[in-house]
Amino acid sequence: MDESDTAAILPGDVLSAASTDGHKEEADVPTTRAARPSLTCTPPVSVEPVLFLSMFSLVLQAPLSTQYLWDRISDDLGYNGSKRSECGNSSVPPDPLQKEVETLTAHWNLYISLGGFSVGLLVVPLLGSWSDLAGRRLVLIIPNIGLALQVGVYLVVMYLRLPVVYLLVGRLLSGLSGDFNAILAGCFAYVADVSDRRSRTFRVAVLEACLGLSGMLASIIGGQWRRAQGYINPFWLALAINLASALYAYLFVRESVLPDPSAKLLTTRHHKAVWRLYSTGGSSSESGGRFHRGKLWLYTLCFFLVVMVHFGSKELYVLYELSSPLCWGSALIGYGSAAQHLAYLSSLLGLKIMQRCLEDSWVALVGLASNVIGLVVFSVADTTQLMFTGYGLCFLFMAATPVLRSKLSKLVDPSEQGALFASVACVESLCFLVGSGLFNSLYPATLHFMRGFPFLFAAIILLIPAGIIGTLQCLDQRLDHRESPGS
Repeated sequence: MDESDTAAILPGDVLSAASTDGHKEEADVPTTRAARPSLTCTPPVSVEPVLFLSMFSLVLQAPLSTQYLWDRISDDLGYNGSKRSECGNSSVPPDPLQKEVETLTAHWNLYISLGGFSVGLLVVPLLGSWSDLAGRRLVLIIPNIGLALQVGVYLVVMYLRLPVVYLLVGRLLSGLSGDFNAILAGCFAYVADVSDRRSRTFRVAVLEACLGLSGMLASIIGGQWRRAQGYINPFWLALAINLASALYAYLFVRESVLPDPSAKLLTTRHHKAVWRLYSTGGSSSESGGRFHRGKLWLYTLCFFLVVMVHFGSKELYVLYELSSPLCWGSALIGYGSAAQHLAYLSSLLGLKIMQRCLEDSWVALVGLASNVIGLVVFSVADTTQLMFTGYGLCFLFMAATPVLRSKLSKLVDPSEQGALFASVACVESLCFLVGSGLFNSLYPATLHFMRGFPFLFAAIILLIPAGIIGTLQCLDQRLDHRESPGS
């Protein structure tokens, strides 16, 4: 395609971003521009389907994995909660055997999560920063293959009824390939490559809406399918979807950066790039100095706390709903997970509407308020109606994360986007690691006095990023007000 054709199809911000890419020589710019038209002129050829399919597979198997652990541990201990007539009757003391099943299930969830994500914590920064040189497609393909291997191991465990410790092997294989966080890093870096500063927040929110839509569909299908046919067939579908996602990325996703064939994966250069970004504040910090670097750290801290609460509390929903007094079955668990993921779409709509009259920071605060109120309701929910009320009140809980991703992206130069999203992916892995360990340990430890205490604790944690975001926005407005008379 000629340069004139490229200019006619691509928006000016994409062309300017291509011309300022720090990883390309000036002589390579025309080649890079000619390789990018398919990114915008053909909407299906993008990273959204890759993220949709990968998330669908992940959400399809996540609650089923917890339920499978519950059933296997219940069989081993001789517990059958479905036959207890006092289930749902809060006046009857809880069965000590049920508490043991809950505790062991939470602990095995913890061990499996820690095993996979502790490995991914080292691998994701490598893959994310490496994609700046080797291209984004590989970071979309390799983790999908690893996720397919994990599902394969789970199927072997189910067919042969192997001990549940072998589920950890599957998580380790997935972690070695970058896991789902590497796919997130590649997709968000891809969007940063092809979007301008004005539209970036909404483009990021569209990606997160894809997460919600796929998660909602997978939740409904998984709950009903498991009740009808058991665990095996849904996991076969998850395996096929991961392979299809990798194949789609290989065949249809076009590169947004010019690949360097000499780029090496196993080198300390990628970790050093992330370290330089946070130690100096990046190239954009030359005019802002320490305040700019401080904003980078503070927004990263906010992102860590918000995502940690999302990951940590999300793992407890199934356990909370399985046990007394709710005693939900697979269908209700699927509907509950679908209601939670529906908030991704309502958050996208709310963000688009609120951006017309509010700054991004105030939009994030509204989203955090929605999350806090919903978590408080979860902490005292003892009926199905109250539980779904909590899901309804969380209808804007995902409005904060796209704002934080966008603010972090805008704090660095276009040539530093790869290193930034590598660090964000690393933080996201750490969020799952800390959130999983904290909440899966807190839940069994607080069962004796308040089953919903972890949700109340999560609501209190979210007050910290709300205060930081509000303070930084007020400081920015004050600085703008001081500079406006001089200008």
